[in-house]
Amino acid sequence: MFFNTFFTRTKTTVNGNGHQNGNGHQNGDGHQNGDGHQNGDGHQNGDGRQNGNGRHNGDAHNPTHLIDLHNVVKAYRTPVGDFIALNSLDLQIDRGEFVAVVGKSGSGKSTLINMITGIDRPTSGSIYVGDQAIHHLGEGPMAVWRGKTVGVIFQFFQLLPMLSCLENVMLPMDFGNMYAPKERKERALHLLDQVEMADHAFKLPSEVSGGQQQRVAIARALANDPPILAADEPTGNLDSKTADSVFTLFTDLVAQGKTILMVTHDNELARRVSRTITIADGEIVEEESR
Repeated sequence: MFFNTFFTRTKTTVNGNGHQNGNGHQNGDGHQNGDGHQNGDGHQNGDGRQNGNGRHNGDAHNPTHLIDLHNVVKAYRTPVGDFIALNSLDLQIDRGEFVAVVGKSGSGKSTLINMITGIDRPTSGSIYVGDQAIHHLGEGPMAVWRGKTVGVIFQFFQLLPMLSCLENVMLPMDFGNMYAPKERKERALHLLDQVEMADHAFKLPSEVSGGQQQRVAIARALANDPPILAADEPTGNLDSKTADSVFTLFTDLVAQGKTILMVTHDNELARRVSRTITIADGEIVEEESR
């Protein structure tokens, strides 16, 4: 479930030159706006970070990395106290990387994926994808952003059983209002052909094997041509031969410019990616680049 954390609260405020705006702060040329910071030429606004020509503007972010997590904490409340799933985690991922996240069950791997995809929200810290601060997005904007930016691949495929393989791939285009309606079927067929599933386009998911369903799920994740694919145990429900075939498909996508973040328990596959991150108790304890 997503929660819209944006709301407005105003207290005895005035707006104009030399006047106040919001919580007793000033707004105007040389005046202050929010939390004692200034807004205007050469002045500050928000967290004291600069925005162009030496000006300061809120959470201004210069996207050096495609994905940038800073001091991310995720705590879940339990009857016996807070469970810290991610503990002050920092992580940067660049365009074109193929990153595997490994660790024991409960270490925080899936929570990390959920943070980056916006499926869940951090308790504190910041998450940027490109220049978008996704930790600030409300429910509606988050759904729009995710539909265009991240393709999510699940261990158990999550295909809609009453729709054909083709219709499952077309669905994100329909929801995201991407591509002209007459182009969507053609694009979906092209993507299914890319994952060697075009011959099964009009079958229901129940009529194809698990490995074939995962291929359809990958085609669906590519539907809106997102720059990032996030895969949570994508080979965990497959036999070794099929898992290797899916992994080869991932490497081909990276060669085409996609960025892939993959959670896996398969150490052999993890050794074949460009970078492996090991998580324990919500913290990155080891990184290995190849």
